[in-house]
Amino acid sequence: MTDIYRDIEAQIPRLRRYARGLVRDATAADDLVQDCLARALARLHLWQEGTNLRAWLFTILHNQYVNDVRRSVRAGTPVELIEAEPQLRHAADQERCLELRDLERALARLPEAQRTPIVLVALNGMTYATAGALLGIPIGTVRSRISRGRSNLSHLMGTGLDQPAAARPPVPCPVRSRNSGRHGRMSVKQFV
Repeated sequence: MTDIYRDIEAQIPRLRRYARGLVRDATAADDLVQDCLARALARLHLWQEGTNLRAWLFTILHNQYVNDVRRSVRAGTPVELIEAEPQLRHAADQERCLELRDLERALARLPEAQRTPIVLVALNGMTYATAGALLGIPIGTVRSRISRGRSNLSHLMGTGLDQPAAARPPVPCPVRSRNSGRHGRMSVKQFV
């Protein structure tokens, strides 16, 4: 029986090389070899003298590796809570949804003459010149209507959206002006 222990010990370097090839990590490979040797020694009574000891040990090591892989797939990958913590937290976005709802309501309350240029320029990204050409009005008029619309949106977003219609202050309709100026793009944030 003493010879079998020496023969098993002689196979350890080969088992380590094979285990490192399987798991690609020196520490995990050593753990795999240790599990293989513990299992082989516990089941030494099953080994038949005269058979290939190296093949028997490699079979045990390979089966141990396959069992570990299957076990890890079923169990999943353990993650430390500290690593997962940023993913568990999510900033509340209810306030943003409410702001968008209020903006939609305020836009609906604007006169068509103010709402259309705001939608074309701010939401669709058109230039003042393109919006003016589409609406058939000069650039200055587009700018004036957007400016008045912004003021009205700011007022509507800040007060009285939930008041009855009779209690709300009236939203003035713009007068056409012939002011000229540069054209550019505006964002929704500029209106709120």
